[in-house]
Amino acid sequence: MVDLKYKRVLLKLSGEALSGEGEKGIDPMLAEAIAQRVVHIHEMGVDLAIVIGAGNLWRGILGLERGMDRATADYMGMLGTVMNALALMDAIERTGVVVRVMTAIEMRAVAEPFIRRRAMRHLEKGRVVILGGGTGNPFFSTDTAAALRAVEIGADVLIKATKVDGVYDSDPIKNKHAKRFDHLTYIDTLNLQLEVMDNTAITVCMDNKLPILVLNFWEEADLVSALQGERVGTLVSNLEDG
Repeated sequence: MVDLKYKRVLLKLSGEALSGEGEKGIDPMLAEAIAQRVVHIHEMGVDLAIVIGAGNLWRGILGLERGMDRATADYMGMLGTVMNALALMDAIERTGVVVRVMTAIEMRAVAEPFIRRRAMRHLEKGRVVILGGGTGNPFFSTDTAAALRAVEIGADVLIKATKVDGVYDSDPIKNKHAKRFDHLTYIDTLNLQLEVMDNTAITVCMDNKLPILVLNFWEEADLVSALQGERVGTLVSNLEDG
C-alpha cells in the first residue's frame, strides 16, 4: 500500500475514451486499456468511482439541430452512458476486480439504482463503482453528474481525464505557444471561460471545496504521481490550495 494524497477519487471519463479520436461506438481494446489503468490505481488502495459520458454513442446537439426535443435528446444521452458503463464494467471485471454499475435512471435488470449510502458501502468494500445515467434529469451534463456524485460520495478529488496534460489558455494542438496552467481558482476558470468542465459542475465543486484535477489519463505515470500528491496536470481549487 502506497501513501496517497487522494484516497477516494471520482474519475470523469469522456465517452470518446472508449472509441478513439474521431471514431464512434465502443472499442473493446480501448475498454481493456482503460481497465488496466483503473486496476492499477485500485491496487494502490484508492476508493474509485467513475462517471463516463456518451459522446461516442450519441451527441444530443445533433438531434437539437434537427428540431429534437431537448429532454428527449438528453435522456438518450443518459442511456448511452449506461451502455458505456456496462462495457467498462465487463472489461474491469475480467481482470478480477469487483465492479458495481449504479444508475440514476432505474433499470434493475442491468444495474443497481443509485443510492448514496449503498454506493459508499461498495467503495468501503473495495469495489469499483461506475455511475451511469447522468443525474437522472435532462438539461444537465455528465460533467455536472460527476461533480454531484463526487460530492455525494465524499471524494477527495474529481479527476477529469483528458488526452492533454492539463488546462491551456488556447488549443495546444493548434497553438504551439499555448500556456499551460499549473493551478487555477474556480473563479478564474469561470471568468476565463476555460473548457475544464461546464459552469454548473465547477460551481458545485467550488461550493463544496472539491478540487478538480485535469490530467492526461493515458500517461499512466501521471495518474499515479497525482494520486501520491506530486504536481501533475492542472489543479482547480481555492487559491490557498494551489
